[in-house]
Amino acid sequence: MRKESHNSTLVFVAACLGILLFGIVLISLGSILPHLRDRFGLSDLATGSLLTLLPFGLLIGSLLFGPIVDRYGYKILLLTSSLMIFAGLEGIVFSRHIMVLRLSILLISIGGGAINGATNAVAADTAGGDRGARLSLLGVFFGLGALGVPFLLGLLSDILPNERILFWIGIFVLFPALFFLLVRFPPPKQAQGFPIKKAARLLKDPWILLVGLVLFLQSGVEGLANNWSTTFLQENKAFINQHALFSLSIMVLGMTTMRLILGWALHKIQSGRVLLVSIGISLAASFLIWFVDSRTATYVGMGLLGAGFAASFPVLMGYVAGKYEELSGTALSLVLVMALVGNMICNYAMGFFASAFGTGMLPLVLAGGVFLQFFLLLWILKLMVPGEHPNDT
Repeated sequence: MRKESHNSTLVFVAACLGILLFGIVLISLGSILPHLRDRFGLSDLATGSLLTLLPFGLLIGSLLFGPIVDRYGYKILLLTSSLMIFAGLEGIVFSRHIMVLRLSILLISIGGGAINGATNAVAADTAGGDRGARLSLLGVFFGLGALGVPFLLGLLSDILPNERILFWIGIFVLFPALFFLLVRFPPPKQAQGFPIKKAARLLKDPWILLVGLVLFLQSGVEGLANNWSTTFLQENKAFINQHALFSLSIMVLGMTTMRLILGWALHKIQSGRVLLVSIGISLAASFLIWFVDSRTATYVGMGLLGAGFAASFPVLMGYVAGKYEELSGTALSLVLVMALVGNMICNYAMGFFASAFGTGMLPLVLAGGVFLQFFLLLWILKLMVPGEHPNDT
């Protein structure tokens, strides 16, 4: 057996810092978009084309990270990705031309997609039998990064211009990069050459395709909740913009809090049961949001919706990393790409639903996606043996 040459605790700290950066990446563009529209005089069409760069870059980063970490290890990818995020953030600050802005957003999103996958993979690889719990704790730091950017912009916008705040957020990115440089990571799993044939067989593996389909749906419903809930609440619940945005923050807070709880609970409770309970919470939250008119009850529903969303990604990615240990990066890359495609397709489809039936259908669409996941999860759990559950080993 190969002797462990890394400190698992330091590696997990590095993963937490990396996923924090991904949280910053995922929320930065939306947080400063109104400012960018004014600064560059962007039309709705130009704004839309700008927004498409984010999922496109995330898709590229998610596709590339797996083979790279399996062949060359984690350090070079995490360092490169964090420097890309730094360059992209500073590029947004100093850009005076729309092409520079587009390139900056592309750099941020590719680096973010790669760092998201790599941090989940390295946390799973060094977690032993506690992959689901470890990945849930990792998700807490994603939530902190996602909540931190709008919080800082709201807190400091009366004191500093947005460019100055974003400049210092970019400088902060260099600190995790320095930490990545100093930490010793696990060695590459395929240092002698990447096994292309083995990797290609993953594309035909029914089990991993099932997991990818669940995450396709999960990412889709999360994307719908993130992107459409404020519009739904304003058009159907008479929420003002401030209250709708607050409800979105409550959803993210619900997810972050539940992942903190899961970091403990998955040591005690069988992970398959956790997944099925999460499905029930998500369904109940969707119907609560649909039927109630009270603002307080809607806030409760949004918090429960986030809590219900919390388990799927960490638990299922833990399953994947455990089942395909020798190609964990590539396997996680595959399911993350499927998840991102689901996010894009579901959001695109919701545009047609909204045009035909109105945004009032959103909770029903969410419930439908979650309900489909229930049957797929039963199928996945039936195909697994006890030792494949991250908290059963």
